[in-house]
Amino acid sequence: MDEKNILNYFFELGQLKKIEHEGWRLAGVTHPETVAGHALRAAQIGFVLAKMEKYKNPQEVCTMIVFHDIAECRTGDIHKVANRYVKKDEQKAVKDQLKNINEIGDDIFKLWQQVEQRKTTAGIIAKDADLLEQALLSKEYVEQGFSTAQDWIDNVNDYVMTDSAKKILKKLDEVKSTDWWQGLKQIDLQKPE
Repeated sequence: MDEKNILNYFFELGQLKKIEHEGWRLAGVTHPETVAGHALRAAQIGFVLAKMEKYKNPQEVCTMIVFHDIAECRTGDIHKVANRYVKKDEQKAVKDQLKNINEIGDDIFKLWQQVEQRKTTAGIIAKDADLLEQALLSKEYVEQGFSTAQDWIDNVNDYVMTDSAKKILKKLDEVKSTDWWQGLKQIDLQKPE
């Protein structure tokens, strides 16, 4: 295998740190998260969901999620309104990206397909993690004043398939995104002398 091809692929993956999710702009978010930022938390969620679902190989789910948006290096992110008018061929983009890294590319493509097709347990869990991450981000945006982001939370319930993701989504309205750090702040005030 040619290490130059591997390096080129690595540099291409770096584009995911620069591509922002465009759909959030419709909600008024001027600097939405990047695709790479989304993929990181989605992979972490995927590991936890896999464990909750008692899936034997949570690392497989994480790997799927890390690669699930790689087409966007070449296609960019197109929001749902634009999708009515513009069609992108993500499968072609992914195949083209991976063709120069041989059997490694074949393995990545198989992982990517499982998320897209949602026909395997791992693929279903991975897609649920992807959707759940976006619901969490929606919650964060709603709390920042972007009220129309609530639409995403309302709609994602129809698409998740695992019991664990459904249970988590049911609890989403009971927490604030800042609850995790409440009570963790240590205040060390010195009395004036």
